[in-house]
Amino acid sequence: MRLKQFLPLVIMTVALVACNKPAGELVGVGRAGNFKEANPYGMIFIKQGSFMMGANTQSAVFEQPDNIMMATVEAFWMDETEVTNNEYKQFVYYVRDSIALSLLVEAGMYDYAIQPKNGDFDEENYALNWKKKIPWGSTDDEIRDALSPLYYDDGSFRVNSLHYRYSWINYDEAVSVSKKFDVTQGLYPKGSTARIDTFWVEENGAIRDSTIEHPLIQPSDLRTHKIICVYPDTLCWVRDFQYSFNDPMLLKYFSHPGYLEYPVVGVTWEQAHAFCNWRTKFFNEHSVLGAQDYRLPTEAQWEYAARGGRKMAMYPWGGNYARDAKGCFFANFKPYRGAYNDDTGTTTMKVAQFKPNDFGLYDMAGNVAEWTISAYQSSANTGVHDLNPDYSYMARKDDPDILKRKVVKGGSWKDISYYLQCGVRSYEYQYESRPYIGFRCVKAYIGQ
Repeated sequence: MRLKQFLPLVIMTVALVACNKPAGELVGVGRAGNFKEANPYGMIFIKQGSFMMGANTQSAVFEQPDNIMMATVEAFWMDETEVTNNEYKQFVYYVRDSIALSLLVEAGMYDYAIQPKNGDFDEENYALNWKKKIPWGSTDDEIRDALSPLYYDDGSFRVNSLHYRYSWINYDEAVSVSKKFDVTQGLYPKGSTARIDTFWVEENGAIRDSTIEHPLIQPSDLRTHKIICVYPDTLCWVRDFQYSFNDPMLLKYFSHPGYLEYPVVGVTWEQAHAFCNWRTKFFNEHSVLGAQDYRLPTEAQWEYAARGGRKMAMYPWGGNYARDAKGCFFANFKPYRGAYNDDTGTTTMKVAQFKPNDFGLYDMAGNVAEWTISAYQSSANTGVHDLNPDYSYMARKDDPDILKRKVVKGGSWKDISYYLQCGVRSYEYQYESRPYIGFRCVKAYIGQ
């Protein structure tokens, strides 16, 4: 009997001795180990390193010369290719299906939600039943009425009804000196306010937003809630190229399976930002440990990755020319005036049609240019830190347009070779969509 009483103490003592963690000492709360992050599907590990950041040649558009600087970037993961139509459709379908399930539940069909084990169904807070098949094309009048907000009167699908709601913390507000959080007292300074955007949907389905300023009392007051339509702007194929017959691309580029492995275009920076939020949420729903957030790369991350480990490479393939000794081009761009197809591509091409750079990344030059998270300023690299340099700003609704410019890198199928250089930068407004701008995601690496 006495042995049974002391058995737990004996086991605990043996365990502590075996782990070399004596009782009463500072041993931490977690189990130390050699954690190694698993390789995310479709992503390439970019090791930490330093490089010369900035354009290798003189600006072609008479801008202020770049400030060339030596910079260091920590390790991160990056998509092997640009996000494709196929991958972006997963996001669109998720939004579509979540709206459809919600409409069915709101119509009283509670089997499209996960039923609570105990108690009555809560119509305000519920989880969607993703295992339940959505009755698209049903002839049942009740189901048709429930799903009617997703269709026009003529029966065609309302792509502008695909609204994604998400939120994020405005860190530029959080780190403001005037609003510095007092960690010793657990308070923000008296009278502190937070400037954020607020969004709502009107009865006609239009998304509206405005900038408000409210008291800053707790961290959640720094959170911006956003609503955005996620379907790509297919009209950009015609709108951006007048007197050019691009109707086939407008009609089929995003919808036809023949373009599944082509890079998604017609996506604004804001839509790309929403995609990253969804991708993080989707991953965390299926992961026990979780990981760093998916996001757009900083300009420094993108440029470092494009150079492929070469400190001063002009192009991702390492040389100073856009074609090899046999005259074959290294990327999809505009080689000559009016001769778009000399590099085997006229407009966009399937991803990964040219050789990758030394990091294993495809299409870091040409095909489509790519959004970065960084805000654009004409005096590049001025005032940024030499460790993980970045200049980012989350523009609000009432900010001037000059604060809504985002850095675009890599050049596209319509650009001359100058824009394919690793260090060359251009910009586009965060609310604009173009048939030659896509994106890829990154996420920080856990550990060293």
